[in-house]
Amino acid sequence: MQGKGLIRFFAILLAIVCLFQYFIMWKTNTIENKAEEQAKEQITNLEVGTAAYNQQVRELKGKYLDGISQDTVFRIPLIANYTYNDLKKATLNLGLDLKGGMSAALDVDLKEMVISLSNNSQNANFTNALKKADEAAPNSQSDYISLFADAYQEVAQGRKLSTIFSVNPTMREEINAESSDAEVIAVLRRKADETVKLTFEMLKERIDGLGVVQPNVTLDENRDLILVEMPGIDNPQRAREFLERSAKLEFWDVYRITDQGVEASLNEAGRLASLNGLIKGDDTNQTPNYEFQFDPDTGEKIDSTLKVDSQLGLDALMILNSAQNVTYSPAVLGFADRKNIGALDSIFKNENVEKAFPSDMTLLWSREPTDTESFGSKYTLYAIKKDRSNYYDKPDVAGDVVTDASANPDPTTGQMSISLNMNSQGAKDWADLTTRAANNGNREVAIVLDDRIVSAPGVRQPITGGRSSIDGSYTVQEANDLAKILSIGKLPAKTSIVSESTVGPTLGEENIRRSINSLIFGVIMLLLFMVLYYGGAGIVSILALLLNVFFIFGALSSFGTVLTIPGIAGIILTIGMAVDANVIIYERVREELRSGKSLLASIKDGFSLSYSAIIDANVTTIIVAIVLGYYGLGPIKGFAVVLGIGVLLSLLTAVLLGRLIIDWWTVKKGNNLSFWTPPFKNAFANMNVDWIGKRKITYIISGVIIVAGIISLLTQGLNYGVDFKGGYQYEVEFQESSGVNAESLRTGLSSVFGDKAPVVKEVSNANTFSITTDYKINDRDSQRDVNEALLTGIRSIIGNSAAVDSFSLDKFMIGQVDNGPNVRSSATIGPTIADDIKNSSMLAAIIALILIFAYIAARFSKWQYSMGAVAALAHDSFIVISIFSILKNFDFISLEVDQAFIAAVLTVIGYSINDTVVVFDRIREYLGIYTSKTTDEVLNLAINSTFSRTVITSLTTLFVVLCLFIFGSGSIKGFAFALLIGVLVGTYSSIFVATPLLRDFTKDLRPKVKKNEKKGFSKALHG
Repeated sequence: MQGKGLIRFFAILLAIVCLFQYFIMWKTNTIENKAEEQAKEQITNLEVGTAAYNQQVRELKGKYLDGISQDTVFRIPLIANYTYNDLKKATLNLGLDLKGGMSAALDVDLKEMVISLSNNSQNANFTNALKKADEAAPNSQSDYISLFADAYQEVAQGRKLSTIFSVNPTMREEINAESSDAEVIAVLRRKADETVKLTFEMLKERIDGLGVVQPNVTLDENRDLILVEMPGIDNPQRAREFLERSAKLEFWDVYRITDQGVEASLNEAGRLASLNGLIKGDDTNQTPNYEFQFDPDTGEKIDSTLKVDSQLGLDALMILNSAQNVTYSPAVLGFADRKNIGALDSIFKNENVEKAFPSDMTLLWSREPTDTESFGSKYTLYAIKKDRSNYYDKPDVAGDVVTDASANPDPTTGQMSISLNMNSQGAKDWADLTTRAANNGNREVAIVLDDRIVSAPGVRQPITGGRSSIDGSYTVQEANDLAKILSIGKLPAKTSIVSESTVGPTLGEENIRRSINSLIFGVIMLLLFMVLYYGGAGIVSILALLLNVFFIFGALSSFGTVLTIPGIAGIILTIGMAVDANVIIYERVREELRSGKSLLASIKDGFSLSYSAIIDANVTTIIVAIVLGYYGLGPIKGFAVVLGIGVLLSLLTAVLLGRLIIDWWTVKKGNNLSFWTPPFKNAFANMNVDWIGKRKITYIISGVIIVAGIISLLTQGLNYGVDFKGGYQYEVEFQESSGVNAESLRTGLSSVFGDKAPVVKEVSNANTFSITTDYKINDRDSQRDVNEALLTGIRSIIGNSAAVDSFSLDKFMIGQVDNGPNVRSSATIGPTIADDIKNSSMLAAIIALILIFAYIAARFSKWQYSMGAVAALAHDSFIVISIFSILKNFDFISLEVDQAFIAAVLTVIGYSINDTVVVFDRIREYLGIYTSKTTDEVLNLAINSTFSRTVITSLTTLFVVLCLFIFGSGSIKGFAFALLIGVLVGTYSSIFVATPLLRDFTKDLRPKVKKNEKKGFSKALHG
């Protein structure tokens, strides 16, 4: 074996790096344990073990760690000082599914950037192109710049884009009147990339102010998505505000209800809305009706049999202020319940109703409801003086003039307010605005944050000096959060959450326990088998396997990897597949020993003749890992990273270090080494089965399964998870005494979810259920509405009791309810990101097959090998999919098709090709050796000689996957089940599909060499 010294050097170097990483993990864990102990010592008024107690411990622990985050906690003299943050970044961190917390994917809206670069152009072609791009975005996977470019080409009728963007002085260096559309789009795309990156950097800075210990914020540049993970977050709503609030602060003049024509405009708007069928009857719970046709000339409703009372006004949906009897601020136009705001907005934006209002009037709602004496808590309607037909109408004062913001309690009322300092230009504009308002009857000025009115105070005197404040009913935390956001500034582009998930800490702890159990039992079963079957060589494989685990965790830690359940699944699977290299080598050594060679010669030939098959098998798995890493999101990327690192390290430990250990024991020490135990000495030896002759029977068997799968897919389809179809998914745990079952949940929730039955399945145990619904999924602001509907439905199912009525929605959603139902985890996937995940998953599978086809063709120099291999992989993938369709309605586990399922299918592809290339490699070898045998004889001989490796590798992999299936958490059982099917089918296909198809695709597989070269060719194969 060449280069032993170099291998030792790198192995020792890697071991030192890993040992240091383990020390870092130990040091970090020690600090965190100390923080938890101090937190527990401070709590004296809560019962230990309750949800409130655990939550308090997490909060105090987080505050302690946040406080020492920048303190030096560890020193290496003369080399480095480490803060807690440094240690945390350098260690292996647990993902949300193991620790609890919230993750989100944010889409970056580039529309405003395009408008700004056009210098706020109002060119008709430009505005039409923007409108078309907006309409296409929800159902397209293209980026916004491409959608805009396509839309402009469609509407511009040959007019060049340069005429739009060259008028902007800041763009003239890059775009002139002669620039082609392609050149303009290239500039826009570069600017878009810069905007996304800047938004990403500012959002990272903003999240740091949220107080989350070790948030993980990454940018997916291919999708313009910002991926955020916030471990331990206990207030998802607060986190959403931090993530989505663009902090667009504006100050505007307002209309009063007493201004001439304002009250008349509201009355006219109500009449037009009623006339056009947008308001019906006197039911204040109704929603707008759009199912009418309108005359394009008169705007009158036609083709409708519904009789509408034309005198019915907006008071069917809201309470209007009165110009004659102004009880509240004259800037208030009216009040409405939260449930009616969406309906009213639709009415106000209707083209037949808008004409009732002046063109420079824009209606906006208050940020928070107002408590009124007469009719309770309502949201307030205001009108600012902004031209609603002009998207680019600028405010009197904008938030970009704010240089600093701080939260302080009002000395008189004690209410929190946010103090603002402005730059010189902002001070001047603010003074002009307040002077105008004060001199015009102490009029109000609207303070608008992200298109919601924060407050509209009256101005009694001009405000100079560039100082102001925002008053509102803020809690201390809300005021501090808003001050931090305003200090950092408005994001360059608006962000919106397109998918999110939350995991309760209790579920995280359970997932850790289950994952560790899976890992321990899988390794124990594997080690026992290797020793029982291979004897002394099995002990060497154990040492190599333990080194593999040691290196994997050390390497993942050094990369700062976030370990998730799919990541642990990847480790478990890697351990099973790492044995593959040992099995290939040991089975070849056993063959050489049976042929009469000495131990040392058998070891030498066993290793050298196995390298080709091992390399081919592992390269194809690495191809799958790369494809998964490129196209996957979140946890699937983590799985791909673990799989890739694990495969590379298994080559080091099983092949190189394993060889060093064996050579040290047998050559240097002169000891004997067994490669079998007596019961298994001749297992699978001297097999002589005519596999190729039975291929027609197996074709029929595969054909029957495939046809059954096609019928099942056409008749009942697949159970798509929220990853693929969009929607909301909750995992809810009930008390054992609740008496809730899947059917009662399904029935009870149908009424609150718009009379549409949700998908309800039992998870893990009889008291935990997965609830999936697409109720209001197209409404971006509906998250809280759906959460409230879920809680309302559950309360109606359980019945009224002190335990059920005593907790809040927020506690229910983060699993902090004692003696009541709890949401253990939740996920939200918007339709756009769902389509993206579905399309990218399909593309990943296709690309993986193409790359494997190309690699096999290059390695074996015949396309028939590639065709046989890829056909077998397609066969395996389709059968796994078919089984999930056939068993779709069985409730023994959740057989959802989601990202984890795609990862499983791609892993099956990688595993199956391992089996296949080992057989193909032996076929290629034997074709050069047994020149007098027929092709069928050579193929049978190759399958028979590798059959032991095929069965044993499948068996060892099944050990660990079975442990994953038995001990894994509910969310990973479907993944493990797909792998179980895939391992079995992959083993079958390498023998009964891939090799028979290779035989049927060609009549002559032998390499085309001259007769006088055959002897040399055969000798070369034997080394």
